Amino acid sequence: MLNIPNLLTLMRILLIPVFLIRFLTAEFPEDYRVAAGILILSGVTDLLDGLIARKFHMTTQLGRILDPLADKLTLAAVMVGLWIQWPRLWPLFTVFLLKEAVMLAGGVVLHRRQVEIAGARWFGKLSTVLFYMTVVVVVACPWLGEEMVAKMLLVLLAFMAFSLVRYGLIFRQMLH
Repeated sequence: MLNIPNLLTLMRILLIPVFLIRFLTAEFPEDYRVAAGILILSGVTDLLDGLIARKFHMTTQLGRILDPLADKLTLAAVMVGLWIQWPRLWPLFTVFLLKEAVMLAGGVVLHRRQVEIAGARWFGKLSTVLFYMTVVVVVACPWLGEEMVAKMLLVLLAFMAFSLVRYGLIFRQMLH
């Protein structure tokens, strides 16, 4: 069912190519800030879709599938864009993408087994907020340099790994 939260999630998915085009063709500081602004808009729609869905009892199974899918696609697009910007950091980007692939595969398995998919937990939400905060700074400030970007991404990766472990335990419990 397409309701307001699901439409906001679809909007977030549609912002992905817009972000990539702006970021990968950026030449001036203003261009990078516009790309960062697109990520901020994506983050705000992510926040709003969840708030609206819960407050107005508009949660749907489609939303439980689309929302994490939009998260994964956004993260993958941002990581690919950053990978192109800083190719020597490929090991970090690979770990991010593998983590998201594992989470997506777990969701698909649960869905195929017709297991009710629970909403995001606090640690998943925290990882998403930290993701947006980190990548907005990295995208808006490309002059930070490879070493600083690597440090920021390592901190983000630690939170995301924690989230992966916690969700893995929940997925395992849901399957049994």
